[in-house]
Amino acid sequence: MKRSPVTLGRSAVDALRPPPRLVDWSIFTIVVLEVVSGLASFTVGRPEGWPFFWLHRILGLTLVVFLGFKLARVRHRLTDRRLWRRSTVLSVLTLVAATGAVGTGVVWVFGADARIAYWTLLSVHVGFGLTLVPLMAWHLATRFRLPQRGDFDRRRTTLAYGALLLGGAAAYRVQETTNRLLETRGADRRFTGSQPRRGDGNASFPVTSWVADDPDPIDLAEWTLSVQGEVETPLEYGVDELAPDSSEEVLLDCTSGWYTVQHWGGVRVGDLLETAAARADARYVRFVSVTGYRWSLPIEEARAALLATHVGDEPLSHGHGAPMRLVAPGRRGFQWVKWIERVEVRRRADPAQWLATLVSGFE
Repeated sequence: MKRSPVTLGRSAVDALRPPPRLVDWSIFTIVVLEVVSGLASFTVGRPEGWPFFWLHRILGLTLVVFLGFKLARVRHRLTDRRLWRRSTVLSVLTLVAATGAVGTGVVWVFGADARIAYWTLLSVHVGFGLTLVPLMAWHLATRFRLPQRGDFDRRRTTLAYGALLLGGAAAYRVQETTNRLLETRGADRRFTGSQPRRGDGNASFPVTSWVADDPDPIDLAEWTLSVQGEVETPLEYGVDELAPDSSEEVLLDCTSGWYTVQHWGGVRVGDLLETAAARADARYVRFVSVTGYRWSLPIEEARAALLATHVGDEPLSHGHGAPMRLVAPGRRGFQWVKWIERVEVRRRADPAQWLATLVSGFE
């Protein structure tokens, strides 16, 4: 007797569905991996870092299936008010955060460019994802049940999880193909997911700041740039002593979800290090903003970087980091330090720079 397509579909779903405990722990594991891969991708600007982004997208699409398994199992608890408990509110909040994270991510890759207050849709996606982790941990704690040996059938589990991950990869390829065929804005994204901002000069790309960085316009008559640390000859320059003598076309890829290619003019960091005579044991160069924000580059990478005073033949505007910002090819936007006042040559890396990015700008 022939089975109907609906029956066949249900059989396929049943074959792929792990036991309830594995579903719950799989969702939590995927969410943690999504957050880790998402945060790690913030520091990846070169094409060879594409695996981080592929992993993030494939796991996100696989998460949709596991959420479906979970909802199919517990929907009666959500729809029947008589079954509601105090923990049900937590479950609903977790569901909202999970749906928000997946939904904003899917809409973003299709090219949507909506803004909510100051945030792009990608920033909202990140917010949902970060909120989801503690909610998931709290949710699991209310019903803590470790997987049992009986939950595992090595062959069945391997085949099911392999099929789900391959399905996520196939769905991602279909999404990319759909973007190209429909010529959506998502078809013009970089591998990082960022959308283009075209034009030349200050007005052609957004003004963004990391966390609380928002200084008043800098008094150019009072501002100086110092080069110090592991150098034989410390330097200090006023704004009139730093006329642009180098220029380069460099792509800026911001973690808020856009990228732009601009012609930047300024002073090559390598020239400053040569003039200051960086010592042989120097390994890093730290760039420090007037806000306390800072970031370091290995010294050889720093030599090729630019301290920009101009963009697209225009002096930098205050919002874009005037009088001087770092231009670091291959680095993401938050590492392009704005409003630089110090260049510090160092023997060691600066692990505390991550903390500085979170607290700089707060009074």
